Formats: sequence, C-alpha cells, structure tokens
Amino acid sequence: MVDRPRYICDRPVMTVDPLAEIVTLLQPSASYSKLVEYAGRWRLRRDIEGKPVFFAVLEGECRVVSSGRPPIIVRKGDFVLSPVTRDHVVESIEAPPHGIGMTPTEIAEGRFRVGDSGEPVNLRMQVGVCSFASPDATLLVSLLPGMIVARDEPRLALLLQLVGDETRHGRPARELVLERLLEVLLIEALRCGTDILSVPSLARGLSDDRLVSALRAMHARPAHGWTVADLAAEAAMSRSAFFARFNRIVGVPPIEYLLTWRMALAKRLLRTRELAIEHVAAQVGYASASTFSTAFSRHVGIPPIRYARATHAG
Repeated sequence: MVDRPRYICDRPVMTVDPLAEIVTLLQPSASYSKLVEYAGRWRLRRDIEGKPVFFAVLEGECRVVSSGRPPIIVRKGDFVLSPVTRDHVVESIEAPPHGIGMTPTEIAEGRFRVGDSGEPVNLRMQVGVCSFASPDATLLVSLLPGMIVARDEPRLALLLQLVGDETRHGRPARELVLERLLEVLLIEALRCGTDILSVPSLARGLSDDRLVSALRAMHARPAHGWTVADLAAEAAMSRSAFFARFNRIVGVPPIEYLLTWRMALAKRLLRTRELAIEHVAAQVGYASASTFSTAFSRHVGIPPIRYARATHAG
C-alpha cells in the first residue's frame, strides 16, 4: 500500500520522521574507534568534553554507572550509546575501591588495554567517540535519551564494525561515509534500544501510539500556529490528557518542544544567509520579524541578525 499525504485544514501534509530530522541535523562525525581489552579489576571515568560515546561488548561483562540512574550490567552482544557523556563510569563487576582510576594503554594500532598486564583478559569492547558538528547539538541532544542500551542487535554490531573499519583507513570520501554510517548507527540505536522506553525523550514519544501523530504534525508543519488543543486533536485526546501525557513521555511540555524545534530550524536557516529575517520568521511560525526576533533572542541569547553575522564570519 502506498502512503498518502494526510490533510489538515485542506492542505496536504507529507509524513515526516522527526527522529531522522534531528539525527541528520546533528551532523555526527567520528573522532575514533578502537578495540579495548580489560583485565582484572578496573574502573574508567569517561568525561570526554560531553562528546557522544558508544561501545559494543564483544566478550565478557561490565557495569556502567551514570549520575541520576541506577547502574546497569552490559554483556556480550550489548550496545550502549550516550549522546552526551558526563559523569560516566565504566567498571569491572568486582571494581576496585572508589578513587582508583585507570587509563587505557595502547598495545598496537587501534588496540588498547586496561588493567593489570599480568591478569587474563575478561572483557573486550569496541569503543568509539564521535562529535556533533551542529551548533545546535546541545539543544537537539536534549531531545534524546541520556543513554541508549540495545541488547543482541546484529545490525548494530555490523554498523559498528563498518565504522571501526572506516576510521582506520584513509579511503576517498571517508568523512562523508563516516557521517552517513553514524547517522544510521544513531537511528538504529534509537529504534531498537531497550532503555529508551524507561526515560522521557523524543524516542519514547515516537514509540507512543497517541503522541507520534502530534510529533509528526509539528515537524511536518513547523510554521503552523499550533496550540495544545490542535496537537491534542492530532493525538485524538483531550487537551489536559494530551498535555500530561506529552510532558511525562517526551520530558517537556508540547509547546516548549515545538519552540525548541523551531529555534533549531531557524538557526539552520540563518546560517545559510539565503533568506531575509522576515522569511525565516514565517518559515518557523512567526507572523512578523519583530516577534520572531524577540523569541529568538530570549531562547538563543542574541538577536537573529547578530547570530547570522557571527556564524557567517566564523
């Protein structure tokens, strides 16, 4: 069956995938990918300037500890992605006393070891660090779960293998291939991650039969003058029930989410310098350049004209 456009107010609305939009807008790129072997009792604290970290457990098991959530045990076949890494600890099941930290030691090209060299290896992981080139990364990452855990997903293992292989070779178009691979990797992790349903996020909202219609409508028509009542109608819910459900599942009120997405789109349009301020305002739902400038300044911290000049100068 061919998908047909839906109609709102007698205007066609094509199906839009909010998750794909956000991941593409993030512009992911790989910093490195490496094989790490772990031996004995160890603890690693990862705080790589808030950069996204992902790893796949190839053999053994370990514990992942993050602030604000209970520790989790990951085992062979598991994949973990943290879109932003802060106060993130990975440790052996029988970890050393608190305060003891260890640093990976390179033992061969692309291969590292953690722990006592005299102990047998009891864990192997493929570990990668990437970055988001988008100036709106902080704003967009706030719409994603703080950590995604996927269990026994062969597609993720294959994607991670391709990312690792691509980072180790200087083939033509390497950066473009890596960007596309990481986009697919992020989307796949968000689609199949078991942990996304336990914390408020966009991914959880897209898994909700009611909220997904409202989310797609906002992304399909960001310039529409959406109200909570309009969005509740999209979700076939009462206004109060929709507001409470959206806030609980996505993690922010619906109009705040809409504002966040509009500002991300506005910043992208301003960076191109192809449209006048009034045209940017119209595309993101503001009737005049002045009301848009006020909203943009409040949300971003500087007026849109100054933002456009600054990004162009950079």
